[in-house]
Amino acid sequence: MKLDPKTDLTFTRTLNAPRALLWECWTTPEHIKNFFVPKPHSIEACEIDLRVGGKFNTTMNVEGNLMENEGVFLEIVEDERLVFTDTYSEGWKPAADPFMTAIVEFADDGNGGTTYTATARHRSPEARQNHENMGFYDGWGTVATQLEEYAQSLK
Repeated sequence: MKLDPKTDLTFTRTLNAPRALLWECWTTPEHIKNFFVPKPHSIEACEIDLRVGGKFNTTMNVEGNLMENEGVFLEIVEDERLVFTDTYSEGWKPAADPFMTAIVEFADDGNGGTTYTATARHRSPEARQNHENMGFYDGWGTVATQLEEYAQSLK
């Protein structure tokens, strides 16, 4: 995959947890609620139908405001790669104002941990810049830290 710095944001981090466990966290609604948004924000609800075209819906609580996000999975490679987007909702219904396509990748680091890469692809340079200004690196970095801590608590 060739990234375009004009429209894509990405970062890679090594997490101290096996990729199979991180995969389980990313693909199970009960687990998603424990790491998916930076605290003190929370996930109030999550629905996952883990198949291409299956739903990936979350309801975020941000300072008392509920934000519903509907999306679908575009690609699933077990224990390796999840691709999802809010460009469509279940049944391939187009979204009125899509935000991004996310790609989450997991690879063994050779030491029992996981090389974790999160990428957000946007429809325009302006949408990418808006996401960066919203705090992509801090927010997704915090989520990665929360994911690592939560996965370690499950060991």
